[in-house]
Amino acid sequence: MIYLFVLIFIVLLVISVTGVKIVPQAQAYIIERLGGYYTTWNVGIHFMIPFIDSVAKKVNLKEHVADFPPQPVITEDNVTMQIDTVVYYQITDPKLFTYGVERPMMAIENLTATTLRNIIGDLELDETLTSRDTINTKMRSILDEATDPWGIKINRVELKNIMPPAEIQDAMERQMKAERERRESILRAEGEKKSAILLAEGEKESAILKAEAKKQAAIREAEGEAEAILTVQKAVAESVKQINEANPSQAFLTMKALEAFEKAADGKATKIIIPSEIQGIAGLVSGLKGITEKEKI
Repeated sequence: MIYLFVLIFIVLLVISVTGVKIVPQAQAYIIERLGGYYTTWNVGIHFMIPFIDSVAKKVNLKEHVADFPPQPVITEDNVTMQIDTVVYYQITDPKLFTYGVERPMMAIENLTATTLRNIIGDLELDETLTSRDTINTKMRSILDEATDPWGIKINRVELKNIMPPAEIQDAMERQMKAERERRESILRAEGEKKSAILLAEGEKESAILKAEAKKQAAIREAEGEAEAILTVQKAVAESVKQINEANPSQAFLTMKALEAFEKAADGKATKIIIPSEIQGIAGLVSGLKGITEKEKI
């Protein structure tokens, strides 16, 4: 009898322990009572009635990342390409997530594929390649609205990769290469143009500086000659002034005139015209010289 009571006690203890549940952080437990939804347990310790209550589902409330395989899509200009997407979502209502849709991940994948085909079908190839942000925004808005009854919030949608057909990729690469070569040619031409302009400007400045130097040299030379002439004129004027102040005799002036004619001739002149008054004075001087010589004899 004692062993029976001990056994019953142990069984009750085990049942009591199994009825205690601790919900960890970022998780939620869906509790069913007699097969129907009863409540949702959040973080903390909870107690359940054995054989009556049960944990129907453990829901992870962290943000999830779903990387879907590439999907074939056709653009408006009939180009078939492969696009794979990445969806970031989070469960906001564990009850709706549990009872709202069967296999929610498959539902999100199929919904993403159909939404992507609808959006890309209205765009051409070039628009598809250059409008990733627009496509991501539209897809997030549509998916978030569609998954709201399932207790799922779509936080972000990204086009992971866009893969056009091989011939399209080759054509795009050739186009990009041609564009790079064109830009290189333009840059080279602009560089040569700038170089030629700088060279011409340098030659122009050099010519201007040379002309300015010649001009300054000519000005300095002219100024020097003018100063020399001015100095000579001042000396002559000063000499004339001194002569006038000394009140020289006519004979002295005549002698100076003769000296001037002597210097003018300098043995090189073949013919010299002497004024008559100087000739008379010269004759007088010669006469006086002869009389002087006779007296000495």
